[in-house]
Amino acid sequence: MPNLTTDSAISTLSEIKPTSKSPLTVEHLVNDFLQYCEVEKNLSQGTIKMYHFYLKEFVTWISGSSRSDVVSYKEISQDVIRDFRLYLNRKISGKSNKPIRFNTQNRYLTALRSFLRYLIVERGFNSVLAPDKIVLGKTEPRVPKFLNEAQIDDLVRVQDLSKKSGVRDRAMLELLFSTGMRISELSGLNKDNLSLQIIEKREFAIVGKGRKLRTVYLSESASKWLKQYLATRKDPFKPLFVRYSGKVMEENDPTGESLRLTPRSIQRMVKKYARMAGLSVDVTPHVLRHSFATDLLMSGADLRSVQELLGHSDVSTTQIYTHLTNKHLKEVHEKFHSR
Repeated sequence: MPNLTTDSAISTLSEIKPTSKSPLTVEHLVNDFLQYCEVEKNLSQGTIKMYHFYLKEFVTWISGSSRSDVVSYKEISQDVIRDFRLYLNRKISGKSNKPIRFNTQNRYLTALRSFLRYLIVERGFNSVLAPDKIVLGKTEPRVPKFLNEAQIDDLVRVQDLSKKSGVRDRAMLELLFSTGMRISELSGLNKDNLSLQIIEKREFAIVGKGRKLRTVYLSESASKWLKQYLATRKDPFKPLFVRYSGKVMEENDPTGESLRLTPRSIQRMVKKYARMAGLSVDVTPHVLRHSFATDLLMSGADLRSVQELLGHSDVSTTQIYTHLTNKHLKEVHEKFHSR
């Protein structure tokens, strides 16, 4: 799975340019599709990065499998897809040195289906393999990692609060667990998203994945630490969370955008505090999102409400958390079903 940080996504988007090949080659049309996703569909940079990663490998594979490096979209047949699936099934992950997981294989196929759908619907090509002819394989069940209440407490109590960076980091951790925000959503926040008036109200709107707007809510603790953090900010810069070390601020940057904490920096920060807290779980910002959802469900929240709070388009995505509440369900069963 590619690392979909904001920095790398922006870098990738800048590489998406028309090729010198025929406008009907797979390579050229993939670039057209990526530009369409960016300009017309206004998809998130992370989604475009994902499409670019998987489709680029498909282009490389189909060009290598062909007798010519000029491959027409008409050559994408069911036989080609079958051979590509065989290639994916035998592909070894450079990270784990094991065959790539079925879920990862399906991501390649999902990107291909979106590309073929674009050729049919947006380009009006008739001789294109129907997307529904690419059947996704059976996915493996995912078991999300999460922290319990005691582990969360340990995580948020190891910051050096004598430093501005420590207060900042405490505010970020509290905000992640209070809202279940994605790391890209947290990194993209600006100070005007969380003015003191909004913090007092303890709810605000964010634009999440797929450009969807949703409301998130602040706990008392998150509200308290955000106020303390903002009290340390005497600068006029736009980003809510800024760095205090590393490379110098870029010239001609009146808004302080070059000081914004990146998703990668936030990932490193979370892992650092997990080590300091002695947690055995491999903690990431997404683990805090899992912890947020699991805590809600184990406290009695219904699945649809958790779906809304997480910003999931489909409740099936939220259902990965339900088996984590089995212990809670067992307690309910024992309490209310005596026989």
